[in-house]
Amino acid sequence: MDANDAAGGGSDIPIAPRIAVLIPCRNEAPTIAGVVAEFRAVLPQAAIFVYDNNSSDDTALRAATAGAIVRHENYPGKGSVMRRMFADVEADVYVLVDGDGTYDASVVPAMVAMLWEQSLDLVNGNRVGPREAYRPGHRFGNRLFSATVSLLFGRPVRDVLTGLRVFSRRFVKSFPALSPRFEIEIELVVHALELRLPMSAMDGAYRARPPGSVSKLSSLRDGLRVALKIAALLKDTRPLAFFGAIGALAAATAIGLAVPLFVTYFETGLVPRLPTGVLVTGMMLFAFLSVFTGLILDSVARGRREAKRLAYLAQPAPLAAGAAGAPSYRRSEEARVRPGT
Repeated sequence: MDANDAAGGGSDIPIAPRIAVLIPCRNEAPTIAGVVAEFRAVLPQAAIFVYDNNSSDDTALRAATAGAIVRHENYPGKGSVMRRMFADVEADVYVLVDGDGTYDASVVPAMVAMLWEQSLDLVNGNRVGPREAYRPGHRFGNRLFSATVSLLFGRPVRDVLTGLRVFSRRFVKSFPALSPRFEIEIELVVHALELRLPMSAMDGAYRARPPGSVSKLSSLRDGLRVALKIAALLKDTRPLAFFGAIGALAAATAIGLAVPLFVTYFETGLVPRLPTGVLVTGMMLFAFLSVFTGLILDSVARGRREAKRLAYLAQPAPLAAGAAGAPSYRRSEEARVRPGT
């Protein structure tokens, strides 16, 4: 008996993972049937789930007619739908895609293969498309938010707002999914970066919405939500950097205001601008309080990070029964009984 047999896996027979395609939808009747058909063509072995989020059109009916498994989530917002999908659906690999018909499904099998064969937890589908495929300001906003997340969380991510991603089961079942709306996209990426999960990306074609399909996003409103979410995640995951920066800014301002006071005092022995002196004192106290707050919350954040890591490790590793040294293979059901055994 070799090591592969001892591990319960075969050395030469690949087993396909259980794949679930998750499509959150709200009023996507013009496109949903085409999206289901496109993903059925490239992933015929996958189970395709469409979660309807209070649609007022016949999105659910068209999805069911196209062969998808249709379920419903009444709490509004993409984040609410994703929380429900991640809780309900059981699979080894999860493909998340918007139902608006803007993503080319032909790249998805390669994304799935990359995740499965390299034992990754997240593969982002970076959008590559003509300028007219993006709403005004969206391309700039995505670049700005991607650069901000990359700078603040220490790893370059080119497209933090993409609607096409592939996840491992470990990621899906350990992801808290707290954001109720579109800002869930940022939470997904920061979760992976915070825990330093293995992740990669692959370019895929991005298309303009077809006629009759209308976006539910508001550039200003949702852009503000994303910006506030980035700030909130920085505060929660890196409180020392967040509050330390606030303290440093307050201290620098206080020092700038205090210099003229000290110059006047050394020249005349007087402090003629008492209100400024009181303001400087208050700002320095605020700076110290901010730094100490960051130090205390940094310990709390470390504990939360450890708890998230343990929740992640509590999920079975991909192909845990597979061959040692060959994580993408294990014995198929047909190969469990060999001739002569």
